[in-house]
Amino acid sequence: MDKKLSENMPIYVQIMNSVKEAIAAGEISPSERIPSVRELAQDFEVNPNTMQRALNELEREGLLVSERTAGRFVTDDKELIEELKNEMAARTADRFRKEMGALGFSDDEMIDFFRERCRKEIAAEAEAPERVG
Repeated sequence: MDKKLSENMPIYVQIMNSVKEAIAAGEISPSERIPSVRELAQDFEVNPNTMQRALNELEREGLLVSERTAGRFVTDDKELIEELKNEMAARTADRFRKEMGALGFSDDEMIDFFRERCRKEIAAEAEAPERVG
């Protein structure tokens, strides 16, 4: 989970986004207990009230579930998590298309560029272990 915060948006929103990304990526599993408000506040280096606000909002959205004496847990609603993942992917794709369009790429050129970039990344990842040894 990315714990680096910037000043371009409210801190609690950045924390929410970080937790959402971790849930969508499977970094935090459905039904998994999350650390306490105090622990997370220390990890993110924020005031516990700010962390409480972020977690309350995530509960309101249904991504976290609070159990009175046991703490907070990630929802076990796999459809909701898949919907979150798809929404985040759609925003990323829309941002990519907008930025590439601003550079003058047509839709077909964007697709070709992305495919080639993926091929290069896959090839680089495949070669990486060889370089280490």
